[in-house]
Amino acid sequence: MRFDGYRVVITAAGRDFGRTLAIQLADLGAEVFLSARSLAAAERVRDEIRDRGHRQVHACACDLTDPASIREFASGVTQRTDRVDILINNGSRYLEGPDLQSASDADVVDTIASGAMGTVLTVKNFLPLLLNSDKPDVVTMVSACGAAGHHRSDAHDAFYAAKSAQAGFTEILSKRLRPQGVRVISLYPPDFDNADPLSEEWTSTPREAKDALTAQSLVECILFAVTQPRDCFIKAFHFEQV
Repeated sequence: MRFDGYRVVITAAGRDFGRTLAIQLADLGAEVFLSARSLAAAERVRDEIRDRGHRQVHACACDLTDPASIREFASGVTQRTDRVDILINNGSRYLEGPDLQSASDADVVDTIASGAMGTVLTVKNFLPLLLNSDKPDVVTMVSACGAAGHHRSDAHDAFYAAKSAQAGFTEILSKRLRPQGVRVISLYPPDFDNADPLSEEWTSTPREAKDALTAQSLVECILFAVTQPRDCFIKAFHFEQV
């Protein structure tokens, strides 16, 4: 399916999976509003996409730990469009280390703020634009760390806390926004292989049962969910960990 006419907002799209999503959706015809903590990082991805012949891509700065920055991001998008069809909450700082004492207080605050507060305030500030769409979807990249009982990651406890907060938020949001026609879709992947979508590796990465989950499969899950009829509310994708 093509995404011509869709307007998509993606947080933390300056690198890694956010960049992958921005490139893939732009290739499918969507108008993309991508953000990164630094404007320069967002502009690099914007320019990569424009070099592929896609002009409807916009770079924005957004620090998910700063409420004012989130408001400014939403305000800037509002000046360019009267609606958003898909909001992808991709941003959340990763913090490694299974020892609680291994991270500074500042790192703990930054990790929880970006994943928990950042996700809540991003949805809050973009909700008016989503409600102007006739096909609004909120997609959140949670993590297996947000699933109850998960313990197989070496992520820091603060990252687990942030992802659990996202999981609780999207769970209640799905129920409360359904009467307004907004679907809330969450993905709970374990660690996955994120090949560069502009490299040969994108088409050659092994995707057999014995292999780790790939970014390609995650992108396809998102595209599948948002293209279903509007009576189909797929709340979550959970994945087996190799």
